[in-house]
Amino acid sequence: MYKTIVVHVDDSPQFKPRLAMAAALASAHGGHLVGSAVTGITQHDFVMLGTSPLMALPDDGFDVLRSSAGDQLLGFATEAGRLGVASWEQRMIEDDAANALLLESRYADLLVLSPGTPAGSRLRLTADLPEYVALHSARPVLVVPPDHADTDLAGTIVIGWDAGMEATRAVAGALPLLLRARSVLVAVVNPDGMAGRHGEQPGADLATYLARHGATVEIVPEHSNAPVAATLVGLARDAGANLLVTGIYGHSRYREWFAGGVSRDLLKNVSVPLLLAH
Repeated sequence: MYKTIVVHVDDSPQFKPRLAMAAALASAHGGHLVGSAVTGITQHDFVMLGTSPLMALPDDGFDVLRSSAGDQLLGFATEAGRLGVASWEQRMIEDDAANALLLESRYADLLVLSPGTPAGSRLRLTADLPEYVALHSARPVLVVPPDHADTDLAGTIVIGWDAGMEATRAVAGALPLLLRARSVLVAVVNPDGMAGRHGEQPGADLATYLARHGATVEIVPEHSNAPVAATLVGLARDAGANLLVTGIYGHSRYREWFAGGVSRDLLKNVSVPLLLAH
């Protein structure tokens, strides 16, 4: 069960779809919804920038940032009430969104974000927010596509399964949803080269594990010359899936703020909600 759900609050067009999804999950799981808005910078960093001879900042500049975040939280409160969320709160954090959400993740079960949101400052300028947070968070991240209107995740769920640690964590993070789904498809893409991971029957051990929990599971072996991301997106589309679950993979520690090719392609191209874990 997701008892604490954090949703990123801003003034972008993607905010309402992700809030609707987060609200629906909070209601379904009897959970508490936290709306998290940010100033975008700490007050200390703002003051330090203001002392630079190359940067002239107004004296009330940080107050303006706080006021903007406050307005966003008012919008969250209005929408949360309209959506009938029984238990919710709003939080303003004086930092960029990536740092704020990583802090919030330590005390939550799930984070709800949207693709295409810039991650913020310093090296995170090179990454989108869901990508960066999923790579560094202790909790799973649910990415809601823009303009996604369907908040029902209890239909068909596709798992992109490669028997790796990241995919294992994604399955564990998605378990409350997998147990409510009408059907779970374990998609194993080109497993022949990974016999050491998969065993004699790729996907069978995961299917047995989920079945013991009470999930209705089917293994779907996929042999394709297409990229893995495109294969998973196509399978999810053809199955009419409500959710795609997969691990998110990073490059080396020296470039750890970048997601790997499959993960980044999924974030760019998936048209259904995507649950990620690292």
